[in-house]
Amino acid sequence: MPIALDQTRREWELGHRRLQQEVRETPGGQVWLDELEAVTAELRRRVGQSFTLAELAAAYTSAEVWSREAVEDAEPASGWPRRLATVTDAAFHLYSRGAVDYEP
Repeated sequence: MPIALDQTRREWELGHRRLQQEVRETPGGQVWLDELEAVTAELRRRVGQSFTLAELAAAYTSAEVWSREAVEDAEPASGWPRRLATVTDAAFHLYSRGAVDYEP
């Protein structure tokens, strides 16, 4: 696996860990999960059901723009911009498990 892809996957995993912690420790943690679902739905639309990790990483390069739009369209709770990077990374981490070349 190329080093850049490996580093990107680590970012996604760290985002997922942060999201899990926030959901457990934050009152109203459901807002994190709602925003995660909005980003995941858009990711599914953009990448599809059959993809490689490299294709997923390519989608990540423009994710800042489209994930913001996806969460905005879902009418998020107050403070959502502060959560966006974590939510996006977590969505990519979870979605990466469906890649045809996924290896833990």
